[in-house]
Amino acid sequence: MNSQVFQTPIEYLKGVGLSRAAVLKKELQIFKFEDLLRHFPYKYIDRTRFYKIKDIQPDMPYVQVLARITHVEILGEKHTRRLVAQAIDDTGVIELVWFQGIKWVEKTLSISKVYILFGKPGFFNGKAQMAHPEMEPYSAVAIQRTGNLTLQPAYNSTEKLKQFSLDSKGLQKLVAVLLEQQLKEIHENLPLYIINRFKLIGRAGAYRNIHFPQDTAILNEAIRRLKFEELFFLQLKLLKNKLLRTQKFKGNIFGTVGRYFNEFYEHKLPFALTNSQKKVLKEIRQDTQRGVQMNRLLQGDVGSGKTVVALMSMLIAIDNGFQTCIMAPTEILANQHYQTIKELVGDDFIEVALLTGSTKAKARKVLHEKLENGDVKILIGTHALIEDKVQYKNLGFVVIDEQHRFGVEQRAKLWHKNSIPPHILVMTATPIPRTLAMTLYGDLDISVIDELPAGRKPIQTVHFYENQRLRMFGFMKQEIAKGRQVYVVYPLIQESEKLDLKNLEQGIDVMAHEFPLPDYRISIVHGKMKPADKQFEMNRFIKGETQIMVATTVIEVGVNIPNASVMIIENAERFGLSQLHQLRGRVGRGAEQSFCILMSHHKLSHEGRIRLNTMVKTNNGFEIAETDLQLRGPGNIDGTQQSGVLDLKVANIVTDQELLLAARTCVEAIFEKDPQLALPENQVLHQSLKAKGDGLSWDKIS
Repeated sequence: MNSQVFQTPIEYLKGVGLSRAAVLKKELQIFKFEDLLRHFPYKYIDRTRFYKIKDIQPDMPYVQVLARITHVEILGEKHTRRLVAQAIDDTGVIELVWFQGIKWVEKTLSISKVYILFGKPGFFNGKAQMAHPEMEPYSAVAIQRTGNLTLQPAYNSTEKLKQFSLDSKGLQKLVAVLLEQQLKEIHENLPLYIINRFKLIGRAGAYRNIHFPQDTAILNEAIRRLKFEELFFLQLKLLKNKLLRTQKFKGNIFGTVGRYFNEFYEHKLPFALTNSQKKVLKEIRQDTQRGVQMNRLLQGDVGSGKTVVALMSMLIAIDNGFQTCIMAPTEILANQHYQTIKELVGDDFIEVALLTGSTKAKARKVLHEKLENGDVKILIGTHALIEDKVQYKNLGFVVIDEQHRFGVEQRAKLWHKNSIPPHILVMTATPIPRTLAMTLYGDLDISVIDELPAGRKPIQTVHFYENQRLRMFGFMKQEIAKGRQVYVVYPLIQESEKLDLKNLEQGIDVMAHEFPLPDYRISIVHGKMKPADKQFEMNRFIKGETQIMVATTVIEVGVNIPNASVMIIENAERFGLSQLHQLRGRVGRGAEQSFCILMSHHKLSHEGRIRLNTMVKTNNGFEIAETDLQLRGPGNIDGTQQSGVLDLKVANIVTDQELLLAARTCVEAIFEKDPQLALPENQVLHQSLKAKGDGLSWDKIS
């Protein structure tokens, strides 16, 4: 909010006080006036309609009835004590029951008087009943007041709040007091030309009508206005950060493409680049010639060739006298990158080093010296790369893989490893829907590799139930007989690790029985193993010494074994779509046809069935990501919670895509014309942005 009034602590609102303030803070995180104003109703109850008693059905959420009280009595003793009243209209009888506040309610009830009754209906012994109804004596004024409140707001509350009379009705009263006192302090924060262009209602009217709408038409207008405002300022801040970064942070200029890049491209690249890879390389090349620090997100489906693009970009940096590094979230993935890049460049081409938690002290000492004197050109590792003692001679290009797994401070440390910040390339194998990318990574430039390398065959995916297990075993034996290898993955979910580890161990027993030595050998990898033991088992599988790898999701990313052609996912219904897609991407990396078998129980939830059907239907990671976003919502997608950027109260990036695109386009046009927001008509935006906290946020930088 623009006005300082809305920063007032909530205890100073009439009707709150210290004890109610304490419970509002604890239960709903309502600390100040603004928080209460933005505690929006979650639904609205229609108060225009009056029901006849005979028309009341058990499944109705709320009903409003005009009825005459005919009888009142107190029944039961102690814990069963209750006040019971009978009310009638010309069609039937309804029983009213109170378990609390009995004395006070009894005083307010008058026999033969007609009341407006409102509440949730129930049925007991075939009779209509209403517990703790809202009641008001019938009169022309009361009917008018009820009619004026056609849509009654319903607010989320808790049992604790209800003890302080802060149920939905109690919260409604507080919001009404706040609006009555401070409505005039809700100032406009959008320029008139935007309000007119998008046909938006005024801001104060929007807040009044989202809480107390006269009808659904004005409610929809209020919601649309507040959604647009929320999305607009999200984009305004993201794009302002992007603009600030280009103005504040100079970048090293990579002026030449030299010996390393050319030799690799002409003599070492094992396959032709796809058009998509070429396009991304061109975008990175342009970024690194502008003298401004690059911050680019590279999205690419599993197996699309992101690592080669990253390597070739690093070679350009090396051609210009700089060192480079890749930071991966796990040792397995760091090792995989190291092996892949060593294989691609060869032993005598360029010095590549690996640094993880497992690197011995003696090797570290040598590595630190080589980094400081500039001998190591490519350093690959885990978060060990950001330790203070790791110093570079001239770090110019940083690749961060699966960046959502790193915390804000971890990423920021790499940023400070050189006097001029290095260029940053963020990579993810989790395709991100466009709307999510625009909000989560709205201040980064985005590149997409959307083609698979030539010769890759789409993975065939099938869904088997438990009673088809023998068929699955038969298929495994067929593929192993052809010389192929098989992954069998079990879920390992933190809340029930013991149970899942037992599943894994039982699975291994079954495998050992079905696939006995000496014809079959099995590798076992799970999160409880020591890193050295994991690597030993991985290496056996990589060398082809074992035909089956039974594992948990530690092999979700980064394992690249072209000879593995079958991925079997046990209890597939327990995995999210993104994880299923990542696991499937471990096969299909060679020229042979590959397969993914999703095993599940017959009993599936509606969402579980959609997830498995989606996997069978498509290999397209972006389609899968869209379905995942619709099923889970943006708040639960990897990386969105720690980013904090998607703390949206009204807007929803899944259902409000058009509004998000409109807001983004509008902001882009404003910055193109007025990057400093200095024009008179944009002063209100300048002030609003300042009030929301202008400037760079480290979590959005890399």
